[in-house]
Amino acid sequence: MRTVFMGTDKFAVPALKSVIKSGVELVCVVTQPDQPKGRGLKLTPSSVKEATLEYNIPVYQPERVRDKQFIEKIQQEFKPNLIIVVAFGQILPKVILDLPEYGCVNIHPSLLPKYRGAAPIQRAIINGEKETGVTLMFMGEGEDTGDIIYQERVDIGISDYSDILSNKLANIAAGMLLKILTKDDSSPTESLTLPRHPQDHSKATHAPKLAKEDGLINWEKSTYEIHNLIRGTIPWPGAYTTFQLTGSSEVKTLRVWESVLQTESKGVKAQPGTIIGVTSESGVVVATGDGEIIINIVQPADKAKMKTKDFVNGYRLKIGNTFGTKF
Repeated sequence: MRTVFMGTDKFAVPALKSVIKSGVELVCVVTQPDQPKGRGLKLTPSSVKEATLEYNIPVYQPERVRDKQFIEKIQQEFKPNLIIVVAFGQILPKVILDLPEYGCVNIHPSLLPKYRGAAPIQRAIINGEKETGVTLMFMGEGEDTGDIIYQERVDIGISDYSDILSNKLANIAAGMLLKILTKDDSSPTESLTLPRHPQDHSKATHAPKLAKEDGLINWEKSTYEIHNLIRGTIPWPGAYTTFQLTGSSEVKTLRVWESVLQTESKGVKAQPGTIIGVTSESGVVVATGDGEIIINIVQPADKAKMKTKDFVNGYRLKIGNTFGTKF
């Protein structure tokens, strides 16, 4: 079964390795062009390209999959029976969707029709969902609207950050792919007969891509909402707040990397965003709209991550100073 794999983000790497492990005929891997990264803007390959190069499999990196040259290549040279798409980053035109006899199969990290869109993992955590999952689906022309093949549910723990949950879902997705691509004796399947369950579009919700401003902490929100925002925006755009040095009018930005729900209240009534205590583990207790939260790891601009207590001491802040107020 001639198979083409399309993916870019590191979320797609476990799925790629499952396709390779299955033994199906992987004729090529399609990924995004190398991108400039870092201070030197060095051209850097995608996670999928780096993983593919270990296996001596052809890699193609079209600027646009809608270009006539690429469409002709996939039609005349690749001739796939199946296309698998995972975190690829481009929308496939109908001519490609209609090409393989077994269709284009996509992995989406949510329980569709909930959280269609670019940021389902992050939005689920930010919104305080208790569970999410992985959907294996046929692709259609709409955004995440195709028929569902299989789904697996996953609990979201109160300490699951989006990067941790993403790794968990990626491994589950890889296992789902391996099941459909291999027979009971683990040999590669030669054809596919997969179930199709239409989505209930009336129950659809959306998970748009995050913007930098989505990470700004509003300390007047509840402790759970702030904790969920911090967990859901790792690693990008990251939750952040502002602070002001004692005796200075300059307002600086502070990125917040780790928080813990405060289980034993200090019973201090304070304006949301106020530093009200320090923990024995070098965290700092901050007042919220309905209580308090422990902030453990922060990162000032152009500095390394540090324990919040060290940040407070180093920047000469003290109990009673505030984060995120309108100075």
